[in-house]
Amino acid sequence: MVKEEFYFDSRDGKSRIHAVRYRPEDTGQVRCVLQVVHGMAEYAERYEEFAAYLVERGFVVTGDDHLGHGKSVGQGGKQGYFCEQDPATVLVRDVHRLKKLTEELYPGVPYVLMGHSMGSFITRNYLCRYGTGISGAVIMGTGMQPKAVLDMARLVAGIQKLFCGSGHVSRLLDRLAFGGYGRGITDRRTAFDWLSRDRERVDRYIADPMCGFTFTVNGFGALFELVLRLYSPENLAAVPRELPVFMVSGDADPVGDYGKGVRRAYDSLVVAGLTDIRLKLYPGGRHELLNETNRSQVMQDICRWVEENVLG
Repeated sequence: MVKEEFYFDSRDGKSRIHAVRYRPEDTGQVRCVLQVVHGMAEYAERYEEFAAYLVERGFVVTGDDHLGHGKSVGQGGKQGYFCEQDPATVLVRDVHRLKKLTEELYPGVPYVLMGHSMGSFITRNYLCRYGTGISGAVIMGTGMQPKAVLDMARLVAGIQKLFCGSGHVSRLLDRLAFGGYGRGITDRRTAFDWLSRDRERVDRYIADPMCGFTFTVNGFGALFELVLRLYSPENLAAVPRELPVFMVSGDADPVGDYGKGVRRAYDSLVVAGLTDIRLKLYPGGRHELLNETNRSQVMQDICRWVEENVLG
């Protein structure tokens, strides 16, 4: 496997985005490109194990660190801060820019987008805006929080921005958004046990300085906006109806309301008219399926779905 790191210009007009690409040594054997859209408070290189699995099977895997994440946090930058002007749209457009750059290297090769957690909300927004340009989508660790709750959260974010500024690290919003996520775990060791049943992977996440940080008011505001846009029938109507979509989550994932929020997200796309959409919930699975105890099965399932529904 060949690993390549590079940078490109963000759509915010001033930042540089760090990206990574994993490819087979023989580029003539490339069957598919899969672009990872990572989640909140993490970064693209956390998906290297999955990338290696796919590269062995003829895939190219690429992904970028979103603004305010990973190696895209430039000198003087702040973790969990995106940009001042319409960050929800900029995040989607940065994903699209990487997609266009990658397409130039592999013209005509089927292209799949895979979004996890916050990245799943970015990806679902991407489908509304640019869905006609990809061959399939994997939506992982997603949810559909109640609109009234999101409206209230956005109001709190607006008040904090007014009094504290958009760059304020909001522990209040963090508690409101994630404070209850570990309550259902009887043998809880850490505040991040809701991520996975694999203790070593949880400890690795906690020890990583590029993971687990608290978002700014700006970051939370963009996150709430991304989810709220998915309530718009007009936006959902723009998703190509025949686009293959695979939705995967753990039924013990609080982000997806233990399966109920995932089903609401699935139903919203079915109502929008999608005809080739599948949902799989993994019993006992928590939030990070690719760091779960059954991750090898998840990798196999995603690869098989792409082979059968995109490449088949």
